[in-house]
Amino acid sequence: MGKLMHRRVGKLLAGAAIAVSGTAIAVAVTLPGSAGASGGRETAGAETAAGAEERPGAESGEGANAAGRQPAGVVEEQPPVGKQGVGRDGLTADELKRVERLAVTPGIRSGSEDVEGDRGPEILSTDLAELKPSEVDDTAPPRRAEVSFYDYKDDQLVLRTVNLSTGEVEKTETREGEQPPPTRAEATEAVRVLLADPLGAGLKQDYKAATGQALTKPEQLTTTAMIYRVDEENAGAAGVRACGEHRCVRLFTKVTDGPWIDVRHLVIDLSAGTAARLG
Repeated sequence: MGKLMHRRVGKLLAGAAIAVSGTAIAVAVTLPGSAGASGGRETAGAETAAGAEERPGAESGEGANAAGRQPAGVVEEQPPVGKQGVGRDGLTADELKRVERLAVTPGIRSGSEDVEGDRGPEILSTDLAELKPSEVDDTAPPRRAEVSFYDYKDDQLVLRTVNLSTGEVEKTETREGEQPPPTRAEATEAVRVLLADPLGAGLKQDYKAATGQALTKPEQLTTTAMIYRVDEENAGAAGVRACGEHRCVRLFTKVTDGPWIDVRHLVIDLSAGTAARLG
């Protein structure tokens, strides 16, 4: 409840101007290449322009914390099948919708939170699952999809494998400390958190210097978010000690159709709804 209130209060304060000295500088920035989902200190993530939304460990069974069962007495109808792909074709739009509905059951929706503190997990990706070794040579192998989502209530990554033919969830994995690339919604929320924090004053000042207008909302920027992991240099920094267990990002911000504004020295803890300075 404390984390949820913190995030909601942060949203209400997002437009407030805070009078402290500017620290952000408009610079030319070369974005690093995409890293692996769990390798390295930073992981390349989603880019958001004008606040675009993207919503679509140990193995555990259906009783896993973030993958709980449906409430007693609740029966949910199977979602419509719609247009289906063949073999190793990419997932169709209908399959994407169906697999996410099958993976995120009512029990999961009611017992988890997304990046904004609303009910339901933050869906990170939905991809065609790899075949089992015994299925590689099959002429008609089963089509499965893997849905990964992050539950901000418990700070857990959950992966669920759904059989598209039967509609069954065949596998559930719950992982802690693993941080796949952030979504556009997470990048947008990170900017919102920064604008509500005193550390966002420099970003606001540089934006006004570049445009003559006040920066009050994430939609005014083009932003790329990357996962941040604690390294040896910053391991003792109070504001980033939880990063890795918490979902933390660094931002690359740009005035839309304008210059970059350097905020790479700042880390946004999306789990706690706070910002911190590195170095």
